[in-house]
Amino acid sequence: MILKTNKKNYQLSIAICCLLLTSCHIYTFKDVSIPPEIKSIKINFIENKARYVNPQVSPQLTDALQQKITNQTRLNRTNNDDASYVISGQITGYDVTTVGVSNQGSTAAGFTNQLALTVHISLKNNVSNKTDEFDISQSAPFSGELSLSQAEGRLIPDLIKNTTDAIFNRIFTNW
Repeated sequence: MILKTNKKNYQLSIAICCLLLTSCHIYTFKDVSIPPEIKSIKINFIENKARYVNPQVSPQLTDALQQKITNQTRLNRTNNDDASYVISGQITGYDVTTVGVSNQGSTAAGFTNQLALTVHISLKNNVSNKTDEFDISQSAPFSGELSLSQAEGRLIPDLIKNTTDAIFNRIFTNW
């Protein structure tokens, strides 16, 4: 009987703590930290200003960021410039570099390349009248045996996801 009572008290204490932490809208189980005065967000199209432009990357990145913020925060999306948060950005780098050579000689099979994506983000907080700017870079290696278009087909989905996660974490989780 004592064991059951302690277990029930423990479960009740956990439930109360969880309720208190989530009721103030500052903490959630997803570790998203949004001050209660922040109610809305505008997410502008992320333009591609890189030297090499893949026309798929900007719309995919913008859409992925919009979906992540909509699905994982309580913020209302709006198209008004007076939203609590206004996110703007541009792709500043989309580059392929050779990062390694193996012992297989001078053939393409002996090279390892890397596709890198860099995004500059501007977060305007209209409530506190402050702007935070930062860069996010993600990269992925691929075999020299692959053409750029083959590599892009395999790598872009992960680069978009990782870049979106990094932007989201920088804005909402203070990582």
